Amino acid sequence: MAQEKRKYSASQKAEWSSSLFQKLEDHPLFLQAKTILLYHSLPDEVETHAFIERWYPHKRIILPLVKGDELEFRYYEGKKSLQTGSFGIEEPTGRKVENLAEIELSIVPGVAFDRTGNRLGRGKGYYDRALSRLHSYNIGVCFHFQLCPHIPTEPTDRPMHEVWTEEGCVYSTEHNVHDNL
Repeated sequence: MAQEKRKYSASQKAEWSSSLFQKLEDHPLFLQAKTILLYHSLPDEVETHAFIERWYPHKRIILPLVKGDELEFRYYEGKKSLQTGSFGIEEPTGRKVENLAEIELSIVPGVAFDRTGNRLGRGKGYYDRALSRLHSYNIGVCFHFQLCPHIPTEPTDRPMHEVWTEEGCVYSTEHNVHDNL
């Protein structure tokens, strides 16, 4: 997958990211949600920076922070509230989220996803452990080339409710969408 990612320019991935989030903005659960867990993207992930800036004045945006073997969740309070943390990721320095039940929607990155909502992460299990503590609706986001026919899973893996690419929703527990897989 790392080799696949190198085939595409940063501007192409930025264009796809923008397309994905323009579509996701019309999702009924996104429109209803007051508190959303996002991630501050790395260069090889679906780019979230512009989306976060666009929506944080209107919704409570929560970002993860690596603390040991777990993800801690903090409120996003603007660009100046970020600092470089573990793995070179810009992490939030805002208030810690005490009530995880307020997170209604989680938008989750992945190295790859399959047609049944399974997610391949970076191998440390941070998101699987974190999502097991949440009661949010979980949407995995990736570029279309990151869709795989099958991802092996373990009992601790947390499948997504939906998977989205720049082409829109490609998997949903509700509608079982399998376009272009």
